Amino acid sequence: MTDEMDVLRRDYLPNELHSQLRSIAFEGTIAVQARQMTEETEWLLEQAEEHDWIEGVVGWVDLRSPHLREQLERYARHPKLVGVRHVVHDEPDDEFMLLPEFRRGIAQLREFDLTYDLLLFPRHLPVAAKLVREFPDQPFVVDHLAKPAIRDAQVSPWKEDLRRLAEFPNVLCKLSGMVTEAKWKQWRDDDFHRYMDIVLDAFGARRVMIGSDWPVCTLSGDYASTMGIVIDYVQQLPAEARENILGGACARFYGISPSPQTGSEPIEHEPLSP
Repeated sequence: MTDEMDVLRRDYLPNELHSQLRSIAFEGTIAVQARQMTEETEWLLEQAEEHDWIEGVVGWVDLRSPHLREQLERYARHPKLVGVRHVVHDEPDDEFMLLPEFRRGIAQLREFDLTYDLLLFPRHLPVAAKLVREFPDQPFVVDHLAKPAIRDAQVSPWKEDLRRLAEFPNVLCKLSGMVTEAKWKQWRDDDFHRYMDIVLDAFGARRVMIGSDWPVCTLSGDYASTMGIVIDYVQQLPAEARENILGGACARFYGISPSPQTGSEPIEHEPLSP
């Protein structure tokens, strides 16, 4: 990490998240992996066992491994493993997702009822479309809008490529990770409106969900204001669309139920420990 990322040089643990989650009236969360190691997957599942408001975990398994089935059989037994993710945007090969061994791994996820999170940069969107076309029955979700260049106010070709990906009905998109793609701590809410407009137009409200990217978002904004970008934006939408974006789509996609206490539904967060 660089010096400007000092805020992330510590552990972020469940109790710290829970107080912030409750402050904006959410009852549950999905924890999402950050490191390419099964030890983190195991740790996240342990946290989910200890804290019932962590309703699901998107972990990591080695999708390229010849022993992938053994990993899936081991971790998928845990009821809170809901999906997997690979940090594709850090791979040096832009067509990493099309490698035969990676595609063989994706092909096994449906058998275990696991989703897949697409962590991408805009240049990866055409590659993602090729992958998704091959697996029409596999649920996919694009994390962080695929990180458009918000700080430079750029829209194309991200917009066109995202729309082509949205043509596949098994793909959803998360409204998350925007503040770190803007000018850190210098953004305004309306900097993000046209990007969210494009996502809603492409996917429709039923295939869009809120996410926080916590604790990474703290590089550029506090938790409440980061979440407020989406919460305030969706107030213009019909009630059904608001409820879907603020929890319903997430619950359906990851196969979890609304909180029995309030009816509130979960959002997704990045890992609890960087």
